[in-house]
Amino acid sequence: MRREFLKSAAAIAAGVATFGLAGAASAQDAAEFYDGNVIKWIVPYDPGGGYDEYTRVILPYFEKYSGARVDIINMPGSGGMKGAVEIFNSPADGTYIGIVNGSALVTNQLAEIAGADYKLSEYSWIGRIVADPRVFVAAANSGIESFEGLQGDGETAIVGATGLGGSTYVDAVIIGEAFGIDQRVIHGFDRSGDIRTAMLRGDVDAMWGSLGSALDGIASGDHEIILHAERDSDLPELQGKPNIFELAAELEDSERAMRILEAWEGLSAVGRPVVGPPGVPEDRLAFLRDALEQAIMDPEFRAQSEEAGRDLSYASGEDMQRIARSATELDDDLMELFVAAIRGEI
Repeated sequence: MRREFLKSAAAIAAGVATFGLAGAASAQDAAEFYDGNVIKWIVPYDPGGGYDEYTRVILPYFEKYSGARVDIINMPGSGGMKGAVEIFNSPADGTYIGIVNGSALVTNQLAEIAGADYKLSEYSWIGRIVADPRVFVAAANSGIESFEGLQGDGETAIVGATGLGGSTYVDAVIIGEAFGIDQRVIHGFDRSGDIRTAMLRGDVDAMWGSLGSALDGIASGDHEIILHAERDSDLPELQGKPNIFELAAELEDSERAMRILEAWEGLSAVGRPVVGPPGVPEDRLAFLRDALEQAIMDPEFRAQSEEAGRDLSYASGEDMQRIARSATELDDDLMELFVAAIRGEI
């Protein structure tokens, strides 16, 4: 019996050693594959926008840790959906990746928007660069100075938004539904910048958007943060400003409001991730994930991003798979609500 035990132990040890060698060889193969190779990085928007800027800033560091040359391909169209679909349908050899508008992809899939020819759960998730804090800002000339004022002034607030399904629109109607805000949402603006121009003219009172895009207006005094969606934040711009979760807890039907807000929070958490098409080989996907993480954690990159005022909130590829799944697998009543919001039926 002792001899049989020793044989079994030896067999197990040999198997472990073989697995270790195979794992090392796999990692080496992936590194060799990317060394000197070319990765095509798709940006689904025009040059000069936030997605393009994040890509161009991180590109040298991603090249450093991957060993590959990265070629940027700007592919605007359909609110970022054209480029996202292109990534989804690209060859799955690990040489095609891109940054996408995760929240828009979620809403487009939920509402089955025409052209949303992808399945979010099937992307090869590499990692998230940032998830923008969401803020509700009012124009200084609107007379809205606080959430209490917004709710109690007896006036219908005019809230600007881009197209149906976009984050500025979905944010406005979902938060409005959760809190019963007296508002009229005007959609169809081409860009968030156009809404801000309308706010300066006095045509629009307020809008939802990312904190990063609101900073200039806040610094100039043109905009005031009325609400934000960060549960715990040490960002100076948000100090003393109410967050929606604290306010929801005080509502008469707080349970319903919190369910809505937690589902909505999942949309924002998808953020700006880097993805590849379905079916990228596991060793290459692991290598790409590691290269992106090293690039984002590089001290020089982080210092450069901080100096430029670019937020970073890294999440791993594994975490992004979970976040994407939770954002698209909603209870029936919440699914009905979000689809109605996305389609403009609220």
